[in-house]
Amino acid sequence: MSKTIVQEITGSDRRFLFLQGPHGPFFNRLGAMLRAAGAKVWRVGFNRGDQVFWRDRDSYIPYLGTPEDWPETFRALIADYGVTDIVLYGDTRPIHATAVEIARDAGLTVHVFEEGYLRPYWVSYERGGANGHSRLMEMTIAQMQAALAQLDMELPDAPARWGDMRHHIFYGALYHFQVMARNGRYRNFRPHRAIGVGREFRLYLRRLMLMPAHAVERIAETQRIKLGGFPYHLVLLQLEHDASFVMHSPFATMTEFIELCIDGFAKGAAPHHHLVFKAHPLEDGRVPVAREIRRLAAAHGVANRVHFVRGGKLAGLLNHARSAVTVNSTAAQQVLWRGLPLKVFGDAVYAKPEFVSTQPLPEFFARPSRPDSRAYRDYRHYLLETSQVPGGFYSSRGRRELLRQVVDMMLAPEDPYDALRSGNAAPRQQLRLVK
Repeated sequence: MSKTIVQEITGSDRRFLFLQGPHGPFFNRLGAMLRAAGAKVWRVGFNRGDQVFWRDRDSYIPYLGTPEDWPETFRALIADYGVTDIVLYGDTRPIHATAVEIARDAGLTVHVFEEGYLRPYWVSYERGGANGHSRLMEMTIAQMQAALAQLDMELPDAPARWGDMRHHIFYGALYHFQVMARNGRYRNFRPHRAIGVGREFRLYLRRLMLMPAHAVERIAETQRIKLGGFPYHLVLLQLEHDASFVMHSPFATMTEFIELCIDGFAKGAAPHHHLVFKAHPLEDGRVPVAREIRRLAAAHGVANRVHFVRGGKLAGLLNHARSAVTVNSTAAQQVLWRGLPLKVFGDAVYAKPEFVSTQPLPEFFARPSRPDSRAYRDYRHYLLETSQVPGGFYSSRGRRELLRQVVDMMLAPEDPYDALRSGNAAPRQQLRLVK
């Protein structure tokens, strides 16, 4: 076996610098496995939460400087440690956006993790950028079909629920508690969210405590919709502070999007149709979404035809919906999988002309055009062969599933998209239930 092939398999001569990751122990486990493969690994921590979840003290590098000093410090780190790769979760927070730009100029490989485009049973692994910065944004369906020409794979059914929401909320609360209560060493740390860390922790804790009450409310409202017997259109809400909404949408606030939807519905939908707003599963009350929906529905004279569902399973609502509207939620993938008409307003990796309606919103609510389901199946197949990796960040079983495959993908010389085109794609695992 040649030295080059051995290096690709073992990770020798690779030096990984981790930045911020998803809440919880995933990055720690990923770093440990990369070290087991022969690579050198370090982690830059920006607050106490980062530090707590990285177990190897010898490879931990605390960043205690100001945000203004970060670019110079990062350049020094990659030079001093001979870094070949950087690893991060989400590419839009300021420290990551700066690092990605510098790393590209230095010729480093940038590994980006994100929540799965086909969540919840997959996560996204790409190189260079994710969401609106993903290479998928520039790809056509014809190019994907050409890459798939030699493949044959059974596509799994669309997942109906998140596999590890409770773990996600728990680790989020624990992370923000550490930052709020034990962050004295990192006095220069500034969160990438607009609100303070203390309020972020309280919102996570409140969300955790109210989960039983919200579940009762959600079940009752969902039953009213299912038993109502009326046709309805579904609006998939997102978190106003989420990077996809902030960086890749035309709206400054979620209220702007809600008002646009209600106005279009009032002008175009048949008078016996209803409109259902479904909250993001992690909606924490920092934006008064329910109150704004009630206010705007009353102002447009459709209060008795507009509903709000707080999180929960999407599949049950989609099974009876006539169409769906979103800014750029990844949940829209489930809409397209079912062949339902979809209207999208922001930049999204799935916003291809074959799938997404270009109609004005009132016309869409009146006579929504259907997607090309065959083209979408090819698109979904392409994602499952490339950037979508089975598993999850937050539950132990999800992490095990993810690590079995993603380390080899990171050590491969080609990114997932180029590997498929060149015939070197990593073997894909059978989908399993991840809890």
